[in-house]
Amino acid sequence: MNSLQDALRIFVAAADAKNFREAATRLGLSPQAVTRAIRRLEDHFGETLFHRTTRQTRITEFGTAKAAEAAATLSQLDEVLRPAEKRAAAAMAGRVRITAPRALGRLLVLPVLTRLAVEHPGIAIDIRLSDELSDAVDEQIDIGVRMGVLSHARSVMRRVGKVAFGVHASPALIERVGVPPSVEALHALPTSALINRNTNRPWHWFFSRERTLLPQQPAFFTDDPAAECEAVLAGIAFAQLPDYLARAHVRAGRLVEVLEKDAPPPWDVMVYRPQRGPVPARVRLVFDAIVAGLKDDDGQGGN
Repeated sequence: MNSLQDALRIFVAAADAKNFREAATRLGLSPQAVTRAIRRLEDHFGETLFHRTTRQTRITEFGTAKAAEAAATLSQLDEVLRPAEKRAAAAMAGRVRITAPRALGRLLVLPVLTRLAVEHPGIAIDIRLSDELSDAVDEQIDIGVRMGVLSHARSVMRRVGKVAFGVHASPALIERVGVPPSVEALHALPTSALINRNTNRPWHWFFSRERTLLPQQPAFFTDDPAAECEAVLAGIAFAQLPDYLARAHVRAGRLVEVLEKDAPPPWDVMVYRPQRGPVPARVRLVFDAIVAGLKDDDGQGGN
């Protein structure tokens, strides 16, 4: 049996080469060894695999069909016989596509992924940062991270924590214009406008009791949450920021939260993946690492 397996491997190489000499060079054999292996298989099958003349070697129609069959069989056999550690390494190799909101992705998800990539160099991380909700199935995303309510029947979802939102300003701006006594008072103060890329319009600010506010005369416009935070730190405007952007600055005294009693309910942070059959080991590994990493984050993932 082993001899026939060897002959099949030689035959597949010969079918892929221009001639027996090229196949022999690829395999590190003599042309005579290739010829003997082909003859043995022709005797075994009772069919001619190659038409051979003094000037050329041409595979037969039967040989073409049998070469495809042999290549598939040998590939399956190699997988069956592959040592367990090599199978495990192969399972952890390949691309994993992740989507996450831009600021949350940079601050919280990317550190998890970079650590994982160092530990598992066979995994190719492909992260796409966007504040628009992606359809994981339609866009061939393996894993998604999102805030708010998700209702994807075709997805497996894990709630890993909550994000609080608050209105923040720099101490210098508060000293200059004062603390707003109410939500409505924000209309008379410099505010920022975070632009929704889909509509090119500002996002509403959300408050308790299902109230919303749309900045009327913003002093600063941007479509990037991190840039909005920088503008607030510079004293340009008030802004409603997620706690993962504002938390460290509040602790350091660089930002002050106002209207705390009017803050909206926190949003859930969800990690999800589509339900589309067996999950590759590398995807499951990355999914579990993101879930654990966000839950462990200081104040961000904990419930």
